[in-house]
Order: sequence, then structure tokens, then C-alpha cells
Amino acid sequence: MNLCIDQGNSRTKVALVEEGRITHHFIYRSFSSADVERLCSLYPVSDSIISSVVNIEPAVVNTLNRLSRRFVLFDHQTPVPITNRYDTPETLGQDRLAAAVGAKALCPNENLLIIDAGSAITYDFVSADGEYMGGNIAPGLKMRFTMLQRMTKKLPLVDADENELLPLFGRNTRDAIAAGVIRGVAYEVKGYMRTLKHQVPHFETYLTGGHADYILRNVRDSKREKRTIRHEPHLVLIGLNEILEYNKEKSE
Repeated sequence: MNLCIDQGNSRTKVALVEEGRITHHFIYRSFSSADVERLCSLYPVSDSIISSVVNIEPAVVNTLNRLSRRFVLFDHQTPVPITNRYDTPETLGQDRLAAAVGAKALCPNENLLIIDAGSAITYDFVSADGEYMGGNIAPGLKMRFTMLQRMTKKLPLVDADENELLPLFGRNTRDAIAAGVIRGVAYEVKGYMRTLKHQVPHFETYLTGGHADYILRNVRDSKREKRTIRHEPHLVLIGLNEILEYNKEKSE
């Protein structure tokens, strides 16, 4: 089994992959070397990879290196199966590049718009011939709610219910904030899709991240939009597995 670890700003996502298929996946609020020890004792882990947008504990790296036949600490120097055209590859978040690799593995020979709705919302584009062409970074949902409260004198901090379908226009302050933030992001997503449609003949859109469900649920004309957006919650982990396999092949 391959052990794939995606360490984000607020949580760590872990997948065990066997023959290209995710068989187990877990989410940790905090992740330590003890968690690595436990996973490797419970499952037949042979190779591993970790990607992080925060500082990785040296003990986690040491334990993965010790318990894995082959270990990849994913950074900007790690070979990947797509061409990275970013001007400053050392500043590109590994999760963004891994998601691009994952989307390309799932949908080869297509132009791809990849949207990751996490702590921040990222929009990235990969060409049909496998070139990562760059992307944009925008505030995430929680960040938008928080800044509305912090940057004003009277607006409250709203904690929107992820299961609610919001109105087009709120009739109280709480609903106005919730609808403004969620629908604003939904229209932002559709705006990227409409603009890109005028620039490339055909493309597929992948949506991932912790707030992906929330965004899809509150998009106007949601049934039509859901047919045009492919929701893949494990996109980064799929990409990490592809990168691990690619590096294994290169070393053989």
C-alpha cells in the first residue's frame, strides 16, 4: 500500500492506496509521528509521500523515512508527471500542484480548471497537453465570514449551516451575510467557468476541498451546475499517489 498525506492549514488528510484505488482515508486535526507508527502497524504500507503547506514536524518525516521502503517529501524539486510553468515554483503550494496532477490523471488530454475550496480558494488551469499554466488565490469561506466581522463595527460573525439552501437575497442580517458570502463564491466559480469557456475550446472543471459540497449546494441552477462540475473530494491525495508512483518509476 501507498501512504499519502496531505497536510493543510487546518487538518491533515490521509489515504491508503492500493493498485491506484483509495481503500482507506482519514482526517486528523493534528498529525504526529505516533499516527504514522499506528497507520504502518495497522496496514501493509510500503511507500509513502507527504505534502504540507505548513511546517512538517521532523519526527513525522523521520518516521515515514524509517518505515517506508521509498519515501517522498514532496516539494518544488520533486519530479511530477506534468510540466510546471509557474514562474516561481518554489512558492507554489504543493497541494495545488498535486491537485493538478490528480485531475490530469483522472481526465487526461483535456484542458482542466481545478478549484480547491479550503482555507483559501484556489483556481488553477492545466492545458490539454499537461502543462500547469498557473492560477489564482482567493479568500476562503471562513476567511470571508471572519473578515466581515473584524473589519466592520456592527456586523456579526456568521457560522452558516452547511446543509441550508440560502435565499437569493437575505431578509435579515444573518442571512444577508451568509447568502452574500456563499453566493458570492458560487458566482465567482461560475464566472471563471464562463470566462475560460471563451478562451479554450473545451475544458473540464474539478472541485475539491472541505467546502466543495457547501458551494455546490448553494449554486443557482444547481442541477445544471452539478452536471458541469466534477466533485472529487480526494483530488490532492489522488495526485500525491500519482507523484509517488511517478518517482518510483523514475528510480527503477
